[in-house]
Amino acid sequence: MLYSPREDSYLLAKWVRKLAFGKVLDMGSGSGIQAEAALASEKVMSVLAADINPEALALLTSKGIAAIQSDLFSKVPGTFDTIIFNPPYLPEGPGHKDIALDGGKKGHEVLARFLMQAGAHLKPDGIVLIIFSSLTGKEKIDALLARYGLEHKLLEAMHISFEDLYVYAIQKTEFTKLLEKKGLVSIELLAKGHRGLIFTGMLSKKKVAVKVQRKDIDAHGTVDNETKRLKQLNKYRIGPKLLFSGKDYFVYEFVPGTFIEAYAASASRKDILRIVKDVFLQMRTLDKLGLNKEEMHHPVKHVIVTPKGNAVLLDFERCKPGKKMHNVTQFCQYLRSGRFNGLLRSRGINLDEEKLTALARGYKQEMDERRFREILQQF
Repeated sequence: MLYSPREDSYLLAKWVRKLAFGKVLDMGSGSGIQAEAALASEKVMSVLAADINPEALALLTSKGIAAIQSDLFSKVPGTFDTIIFNPPYLPEGPGHKDIALDGGKKGHEVLARFLMQAGAHLKPDGIVLIIFSSLTGKEKIDALLARYGLEHKLLEAMHISFEDLYVYAIQKTEFTKLLEKKGLVSIELLAKGHRGLIFTGMLSKKKVAVKVQRKDIDAHGTVDNETKRLKQLNKYRIGPKLLFSGKDYFVYEFVPGTFIEAYAASASRKDILRIVKDVFLQMRTLDKLGLNKEEMHHPVKHVIVTPKGNAVLLDFERCKPGKKMHNVTQFCQYLRSGRFNGLLRSRGINLDEEKLTALARGYKQEMDERRFREILQQF
């Protein structure tokens, strides 16, 4: 069954006639109203309609519109200046599912799949024109756009019956375009830290991560500081491998694995001790270099254990030179802490806390190799 043009169709078509240009893709074309609106514009060079429904393809072909059968972008070739999508955006109701109306259980699932794939088919300065409902969840759609390196402008909002309709013009962010020029594809937000945003992407068929300075906070220069420290520390095989960098961002090899506490909860006694020693050796190197990493008294997201069994340190935003080094002693403090100490005991590792405390104090007074080895021998 085809979706007959309604208020949302005509509202989107108005903006298609105004803004569509170049090579156009009309996704989920249905009756073809958006493809026809695009073809009416002098700024449009060509239009390709795509739909999963054979009935829609037959109608489009009868109208002389070039059409291809595709589940979203699965069979769509190339890139486009304009991509149009009037998606099924209503939450699924009980009973029979209507693919022309239902966007998934919560209404946003189909549009989420579309946005995840759209960037790969959109030219650097292209636009995506979509319409969706307040029933879909505007905040959810805004979050999805940020997740996939996209930004939007609200072109128009219309209230009808029990919902509001929103027309968006979507483009790639300048940062996304910059990364794509460097060869990255499939860019996606992974995490939002206190001072930086972490994205993932693919570079030469390998997964990489990107850290970029947040612009919505007062802290500045923390990501550039981390770039500087990684350049220095990579020489000692500390930290993720830095690939390249620019102002307020850097790209590094993605580090798969498990954070240290989750690892300690399931690993063998032998493997846990090996990882603890690995971290200690890296802390000792930092002490000898005169750099304090900071936050090693609570490094729950600063140490990741790779599938190969290596401990990799993350997050060097606050790493800086200091007169009094505390990398080794902070890690001693963490190992004595209630939660991690409990994890160690559950794996049969019983620390002599008083002795470790005394050794850490001695090391703090005189940071020589002998005192460090005495600490290491406790594990």
